[in-house]
Order: sequence, then C-alpha cells, then structure tokens
Amino acid sequence: MPASADRPLLLTPGPLTTAPATRQALDRDWGSRDPAFIALNAQMRNRLVSIAGGEGTHVCVPIQGSGTFAVEAAIGTLVPRQGKALVLVNGAYGRRMARILEYLGRDYATYETAEDAPPDPEGVDAALAADAAATHVLAVHCETTSGILNPIDAIAEVTAARGRRLLVDAMSAFGALRLDARRTPFDAVMASANKCLEGVPGMAFVVVRRDALEAAAGNAHSLSLDLHDQWTAMEGNGQWRFTPPTQVLAAFNRALDLFADEGGITGRHDRYAENCRVLIDGMRALGFETFLGDDVQAPIIVTFHAPADPRYAFDAFYDGLRRRGYAIYPGKLTAADTFRMGCIGHLDADDMRGAVAAVAEVVEDMGVTRRGRAT
Repeated sequence: MPASADRPLLLTPGPLTTAPATRQALDRDWGSRDPAFIALNAQMRNRLVSIAGGEGTHVCVPIQGSGTFAVEAAIGTLVPRQGKALVLVNGAYGRRMARILEYLGRDYATYETAEDAPPDPEGVDAALAADAAATHVLAVHCETTSGILNPIDAIAEVTAARGRRLLVDAMSAFGALRLDARRTPFDAVMASANKCLEGVPGMAFVVVRRDALEAAAGNAHSLSLDLHDQWTAMEGNGQWRFTPPTQVLAAFNRALDLFADEGGITGRHDRYAENCRVLIDGMRALGFETFLGDDVQAPIIVTFHAPADPRYAFDAFYDGLRRRGYAIYPGKLTAADTFRMGCIGHLDADDMRGAVAAVAEVVEDMGVTRRGRAT
C-alpha cells in the first residue's frame, strides 16, 4: 500500500488503516429499523460470539462509542454494586479500569506490576486468597501502553479456581490473539470494531456469558451503558435501543468478511506477527532498542526507547515520518521516554519495511547518530 503525506499509513493501535472494501461499505445509508439492517446486526453479533468460541454459552452486546464505553458498560453491568474488583495493572488501561470503578463507586483493589512485567498468576492467586470480598478480576489481554502480552489463560485459571469472575479488556487483542471461551473461562471480553478486526471507529462490543448477563439485571449505573437492557431489547426485536452507528456497523460487517477470508484469528495473527518481526528487526538494525523483551512482546504495537542523542526530539521525528506517509504514536509509559509503532491494521511486511526506511531517512536528516537509550 503506497504511503503519502495526505493519507498516511497509521502505525497506531487504532484507529488504524482499513481496507478499501471496508471504507466502501460506509457509502450507503441504512434505516435502523429496516429488516436488512436488523439482519446485518444479528449476523455481526453471531460472528463475534463465534470468534470468541462462545457459541451456546455467550452472547454479544454491541454498544455505541469507543472501546472504553464497552469497558465501562461491562464493569457497571456485571460487577454488582456491593461487589469488589481486583484490577490487574501494568499500564494505562488497567489504571483506566480502576478509574472507572472509582467513578462508579464500586469497591476495588489493584495488583500492580511494572510496565514491562506481566502479572504473576501466583501473585494474583495469593491476592484473591487474601481478599474474600473480591468477586471479580479485571485484566488486560494486551496492554497497549507498552505492547506487553499478559498471561490471560493462566489468570483465568486461578480466577476460576478461586470461584471469582473474570472480565477481560481485549481491545488490542481480540481477533489476533486467541481467547477461546471453550478453554479459557471468562464472564466477559470487551473489544472494539477499530482494532484487530480492522473496522472503523464508532462501535464497541462485549461478548458476555449469558447466565452472568441474566443475573446482572438492575446492576447498571447508566441507562445508555446498561448491557442487560441493551441485550434484552435486541433479543426482543433485533434493534438497538437508541440510534445505532449504522454505516459503522455495515463497514464492520465487511471487515469481518475480510477477516474470515484471511483465515480468521490464525491468518490475522500470522500477518501481524510478520509485521512485528520486520519492524523490530529493522529498527534494531538502525540502532533502536525495544522497551520489552521478545518473550512478552505481543505482535500488536512495539514501544521503542527514545534515542539518547540530544538532537532527537519526538515532534520533529513524528513530523518527518508524517511527511513521508507514516503516522506513529508517542510513548504512554510513566517510567521511560519512548515512542510506539503499531503492527496492526490493513498493513503488510512491505509497509513495515517502508516505515523502517522512512525512520532511517528521518534520523539521518535530524543528525541523530546515538539511537540507543540513555544509560
């Protein structure tokens, strides 16, 4: 895919570069109560349950808005008002779930590890053993702050063994990193259209265990974010309670066609993994250092240490890449000066090689020769 300054490739964790066919699907108006749209909505919901391995046990509840809307809806609906959550934190999105709980007035505790360290399942087990009041565990599958892969299967195992419920923020993982309800017990997984499934922004969703959702009537703090009410309405007439993002949903359904054509989770993961390998190998060859070790790096987004060279400045670096047709993200870590480059979206290994070549040109123009981190 050619890169250009006016339409850059998005090396970000979302919104991200989409396929032409997905964008073309936006070019139609839909009536939200028309049978064709109701059928489209039902198809989308069934597909997402299937991707999560939840046929027969889980249902999908879509919600208007960004991924955080789905996270807040899931927490507010599924964690009882007298419940308590143990939040696993090793980045901004774990901290965001804790902040949501504060807003909701729900009790919680945190189990925190460094931003380059995944939660220790044995430590989670010990925290649950010491806190009988904790009813739920909240975890992030891939923490986009750094790109770290958290051990969600092991976390699920200790959570279930302690008789607690697991909610998973899988924004930057769903569709590329396998999370199968048939072998990994979870009450809910929250994700968004505009991440690894390569749709456009405006809609998120929760794949939730049916019996947990049925038991959650009356928990929600908000009418618009009440997953139980949204679900019962859709089960009744197939419609959204309030105006849905119709074009966004149509584009998402087209993106799901492309996802299936690519081979589902396996095909999507393999392309992203190759993108990640090409990116890391190329950047290391230029002298850059990754924040994470290879053993915990997810093939979603890579965090690089900012060069120690005093001639490096992120804004100039960003602008130089943007002029060459590549958009990246600043760092989001609290502990290190970094920048991030994504591996996801409608991109392939050639696009990643082009991005690395653009980085080489920009740092040469900036006179940046010391590209490793400060020691």
